[in-house]
Amino acid sequence: MQEQLAQLKAEVLEKIAAAQDLKQLNDVRVAYLGKKGPITDLLKGMGKLPQEERPKMGALVNETRAQVQEVLDARKVELEAAALDAQLESETIDVTLPGRTVKVGNHHPLTRIIEEIEDLFIGMGYEVAEGPEVEKDYYNFEALNLPKGHPARDMQDTFYISEEILMRTHTSPVQARTMEKAQGKPIRIICPGKVFRRDNDDATHSHQFNQIEGLVVGEDIAMSDLKGTLDLFAKKMFGEDREIRLRPSYFPFTEPSVEMDISCFKCGGEGCNVCKGTGWIEILGAGMVHPNVLEMAGYDPKKVTGFAFGMGPERIAMLKYGVDDIRHFYTNDVRFLEQFHRAED
Repeated sequence: MQEQLAQLKAEVLEKIAAAQDLKQLNDVRVAYLGKKGPITDLLKGMGKLPQEERPKMGALVNETRAQVQEVLDARKVELEAAALDAQLESETIDVTLPGRTVKVGNHHPLTRIIEEIEDLFIGMGYEVAEGPEVEKDYYNFEALNLPKGHPARDMQDTFYISEEILMRTHTSPVQARTMEKAQGKPIRIICPGKVFRRDNDDATHSHQFNQIEGLVVGEDIAMSDLKGTLDLFAKKMFGEDREIRLRPSYFPFTEPSVEMDISCFKCGGEGCNVCKGTGWIEILGAGMVHPNVLEMAGYDPKKVTGFAFGMGPERIAMLKYGVDDIRHFYTNDVRFLEQFHRAED
């Protein structure tokens, strides 16, 4: 057995020295020191030796195993160092080569519009308010004068998660939550954010889009305040020579309710393809906050009034930039987005 052990030792040391990479070295380790290797077999065969020879042979086998493992470890260190040197050599960077041009990002056109609107109203004393996109039915509908079963709910195709939880269909729930927390105090806020509706995506519709709503609540707030605010907004966004008109409309949470049009900024009101020959472009909806909404939020509608308005940044961006398809804003086509970088930077 001693001769066999010496022969195995010489054989494995020779193969360790001949290993050219870590895989070959590991194959040698498994072949000789693994569970089915010859050195392990020698240890298993110790029981066949006479009782008096077992301690000596056991010590000799273990000593040989330790020596082989030590040589293996040393060779592994050498091969790892060689592999690292080869990697560094192959990945050498030529610092004399010209660098790659890094494209500089910029604001998305929708972000530009939203921030422009926010800055305008912040300058008028408004605060920016936010709320959850996954909303309760109560804040999305009931607190806004839309009780269960109300026919006006059919105006908004809703993504329901459960009977009482939904994806908000407008940012009006932020207004309801803000009024509830205000506990009767005056409010002047705008509420930008994403909204969701079960709509078929096409050139003018999307199942996910943005809204910016505004709310002012306090004493002696009148329709004239609303008109003055919207007139200033139109002039700042579309030019000082813009005119506005208010048309009667219906929204469950405002009374009276209006749609606001602006004079066409392309033709000046004479009629063109943008305004479809009317000279006017519909921009947003607005109205005086319904007394029921004020009362549910804890206000006394006999002492307090308010106005609210809501607009779609996508529609404003489409009109302002001449974009003919709302889907351009969401497809991340760099060719489309770069036009705005060049135009405004």
